[in-house]
Amino acid sequence: MEVPFDPRDLLKNELAAEAIRSFGALRLRVTGSSMLPAVRPDDVLLIRQCGIEAAAQGDIVVYLRQRRLFAHRVTARSGARLVTQGDAVAEPDFPVAADELLGKVVRIERRGNAVRNASKTTLPARIAAALFRRSAMAGRLFTRLQGAHSRADL
Repeated sequence: MEVPFDPRDLLKNELAAEAIRSFGALRLRVTGSSMLPAVRPDDVLLIRQCGIEAAAQGDIVVYLRQRRLFAHRVTARSGARLVTQGDAVAEPDFPVAADELLGKVVRIERRGNAVRNASKTTLPARIAAALFRRSAMAGRLFTRLQGAHSRADL
């Protein structure tokens, strides 16, 4: 369920990382679908800088790896690293080191409105995420239907 990646975005990613490091916070629009259904394409994340010790299990953290930004949920700790995984991704990420971590998501906005705390997933959201992990087509269909719903609200 990956979005085609434009190499020109690498510079934007580095700029976003530098903004978080310099100013302590940043708002970013989501382009990927690895966190469906909790975080959807076009949602806006408010990210606040934090150290690795401040990231708890269930938090959505943002990190920079190989010049790419990731916003995934903390599932565990492995020594001084965080184990993260996209809700709609079958396998966990390689553990996140302190120097890769930029911050954690403190607010999610969808169509201008705050979304309830995404660190506490509901049973229906967990069921949907399990479906999206097994079927990329289900994730694409969900995203397409949500997009159609958003346009109907305008």
